[in-house]
Amino acid sequence: MINLWTITAIDQHAHNLLTPEAAANYPYPAFFSEAYDPDIINHHARNSLFYKRSLRDISQLLECEPQEEAILEHRQKLGLKKLTQQCFQSSQLEAIFLDDGFLPNEILPREWHEQFLPVKQILRLEYLAENLIREIDDFATFLDHFRDNIDPPPPQVVGFKSVAAYRTGLDIQLIPQEVAKECFDCFKQEVLRGKPLRLVDKPLIDFLITQALEIAAKHGLPVQFHTGFGDPDLDLPLANPVYMRSLLEDQRFRNAPIVLLHGSYPYTQEAGYLAAVYPQVYLDFGLAVPFLSVAGMRSVVQQLLEFVPTSKLMYSSDAHNIPELYYLGAKWARIVLAQVLEGAIEDGDLTAKEAESVAMGILSDNARVLYRANGS
Repeated sequence: MINLWTITAIDQHAHNLLTPEAAANYPYPAFFSEAYDPDIINHHARNSLFYKRSLRDISQLLECEPQEEAILEHRQKLGLKKLTQQCFQSSQLEAIFLDDGFLPNEILPREWHEQFLPVKQILRLEYLAENLIREIDDFATFLDHFRDNIDPPPPQVVGFKSVAAYRTGLDIQLIPQEVAKECFDCFKQEVLRGKPLRLVDKPLIDFLITQALEIAAKHGLPVQFHTGFGDPDLDLPLANPVYMRSLLEDQRFRNAPIVLLHGSYPYTQEAGYLAAVYPQVYLDFGLAVPFLSVAGMRSVVQQLLEFVPTSKLMYSSDAHNIPELYYLGAKWARIVLAQVLEGAIEDGDLTAKEAESVAMGILSDNARVLYRANGS
């Protein structure tokens, strides 16, 4: 068996941990499911292969019985700081890139995470836009502020992120500025009348993404896109990255690297094709690893390597809310990647030396180059 624990990893897409007060509002199985319906969380989530396997993994890490009650008791005794330190150290991480636009009112700040290891920010575009819409009434002023916040990118920002797949889908179109202005004005009026401030207007989202892509291309900055599965807020067919073809063909955005997150599962082979034929497209397999079964994780990584140049593939955990997910992502990424690479050696696709180089690229080197993260 190839040993990948000697290679430190860059987690190029993850999220902040919850404050202890916020975490107390969630049952433990909720952190191991993309669902949020109480019937799933309280009755079915404990029966996923991921949850059953994870209890054993976490109990080994914490040296306690592989039962939910024992793990919760041990977590309580450790406290969040010691638990996080143990999970990060056991994950063999050299840096993490945090998208801090997820549950922004419930999370610990980026600075809190920096006591354990180097941290950079992935700036979520929709979250930035929502914060500006809250404060600004005029579209021209809003657009100026939106662009000023990302051009040049703040020093701690190594990439942008869009959740358009959750809001309106990945069929992102070029929208005239006057149309975006009309949508902004209508949305602002709805917000003033008490509508929740959640940007779900497709023309406005599409316009802002293309604005950000122009700036990202100017600076050579990667832009991450949620693709594939997620929580039920998602319209799964519209999260297929093949819808992004018109963006990928547009030469104005050619110098903006596009990172398709989560292996685009279940559209893994489609995403792999895009990465193989478009020079600016990259992939990671976070969330699919570790949330799927072992066979499912292995299948995703195998499908990605069917056609994708290995220099296009990167590790992430998509860890969120609790530190255990960082450890589970790091553990199973190494196990599954080692299994797939051993199969490639047996098949004659790679030599042992080439497989080692591939592993180093996927776990850290590819992200270090793409995000220019030397000295993270």
